[in-house]
Amino acid sequence: MKRGSLLFLSLILVFLTLSTTAFGQQRQATTNVQSIVIEDFDNPEESRWLVRGSKFIAEGTPNVGWVRTWPDALYRAEPEGRELRSLGIEAAFDRKGYNFLEIIPVNQDDEGNVVPDGLPIPGRVRNIDMWVWGSNHDYYIELQLQDYRGIVHTIDLGGINYRGWRNLRVNIPTWIPQGVRYVPSFRGLELVKIVVWTRPYEKVDGFFVYFDEIKVTTDIFEEPFDGERLADPERIEELWSSAEGAGVNNDQEGM
Repeated sequence: MKRGSLLFLSLILVFLTLSTTAFGQQRQATTNVQSIVIEDFDNPEESRWLVRGSKFIAEGTPNVGWVRTWPDALYRAEPEGRELRSLGIEAAFDRKGYNFLEIIPVNQDDEGNVVPDGLPIPGRVRNIDMWVWGSNHDYYIELQLQDYRGIVHTIDLGGINYRGWRNLRVNIPTWIPQGVRYVPSFRGLELVKIVVWTRPYEKVDGFFVYFDEIKVTTDIFEEPFDGERLADPERIEELWSSAEGAGVNNDQEGM
């Protein structure tokens, strides 16, 4: 091959390499991925959960308590100034089958009634994990996440047929919507329920299960733009409450 042809070929390869690199840099999205604990169960007064059983729940159960125990994998010793706890549940059912326990985050309304109140998940969540203590019963756990449309998605967290504490994790499917193209574009998910299911062949005459530290891995980056504060609901309320001439204007005279 002639020297001129080699030089021409080399220039083409360099151009293609630079173009590919530049294109790759342009296509790379900015992210800010963080691990955030959305519930640690350490403060019973702030950590409000309702636990209820399905049809054949045994009388006197479930018993629920915020107990002074935690996974050694998280803390070998209790940190100074903190009182570590986990959510403990004792339950039993009168017969085998697909029985279940529902663990629901709740709050009180203005009239003092206990109402469901989902745990908001910051950012665009990629996965969720929690520590669960199992007593080697062949049960399994589902998570229920609600999107901005009010649709609830059920996700399998996994089985708890093991002994002791274990960290269970699940990736959040990309088909669950967490945003729209309009401003504000972010539409976060909420954890509305944890469900413990028993399998039909497994004994159900009495068992314990404990939960600790619900954590998410999530991307909290939002693309900045001029006027982004006008997408903040609190800022909008503040601006419009003090706006001159604000109000409904249906007067069409003179138009």
